[in-house]
Amino acid sequence: MPEISRFFGIIICMFANEHAPAHFHAYYQDFEIAVEIETGIVDGRFPPSQLRSVLDWLELHRDELMENWNIAVGHGILNKIKPL
Repeated sequence: MPEISRFFGIIICMFANEHAPAHFHAYYQDFEIAVEIETGIVDGRFPPSQLRSVLDWLELHRDELMENWNIAVGHGILNKIKPL
């Protein structure tokens, strides 16, 4: 799993060969969501507190996430992003 960040038990990943729009995946216990980088639209279920943490983290690192998305599309090595 191409992990790019981890905080509060949440694992953030981004995969190569993914479909548009640009997004990342977050995992927490048995929960999983996909989050669109530009809009913050969430697909899936997450506990409310952890969801807030992921969305706060997104706001802080949107530019870095878009850089990683472009790297992933080109099958490059993703950069780690600071945790929340």
